[in-house]
Amino acid sequence: MSIRFTAKARRGLVALTVAAGLALGAAGCGGGDDKKPDTSASTSKSGGSGPSAQEGQSGEPMAELTGPDGLRLQITEAKRDTGGFVTVNGNLKNDGAKSAVIPARMSGDETEIIKHGQSLGGATLVDAKGKKRYYVLRDTDGRPLTTVGLTTIKSGQTFPVFMQFPSPPTDTSEVTLQLPAFSSSTIEISG
Repeated sequence: MSIRFTAKARRGLVALTVAAGLALGAAGCGGGDDKKPDTSASTSKSGGSGPSAQEGQSGEPMAELTGPDGLRLQITEAKRDTGGFVTVNGNLKNDGAKSAVIPARMSGDETEIIKHGQSLGGATLVDAKGKKRYYVLRDTDGRPLTTVGLTTIKSGQTFPVFMQFPSPPTDTSEVTLQLPAFSSSTIEISG
């Protein structure tokens, strides 16, 4: 056998193996269940597709941050999880008389977060006691672990939102939530 024939055969075998692996992976991700998911708190009032949000939010706001053009961020929960992070849940509302464009600076100024679209990626928790600032967590692809897909909110519309941060020490229960273009507010972490 010639070296050229062996190299071609080897490339063909690798290509066949990769194709088979991709086919098996696609079949494994199919799920097989054709039921549609239930609509939940992550669906906007308009019923259309909107920003993704964390489920399980409570109703009464514990804090409120005011922003431009009638935008308000009502924080309903800040909970410490056993995985070493804090999840902050709330509702982004437009109390203005007309549709409000979500300010781009809410996403922050980090290139890695901005390249994944509009989000609440610019949010931070400030632990004055420990003299530390905690930024929104990111997944392994650099996407912020927060509500994404925010563009425009119609007058009177509300979207449930969430943000995940590294957890401050367990003896820290009060932190200040900051979001670019919005006022700051102190929130209490439970759990």
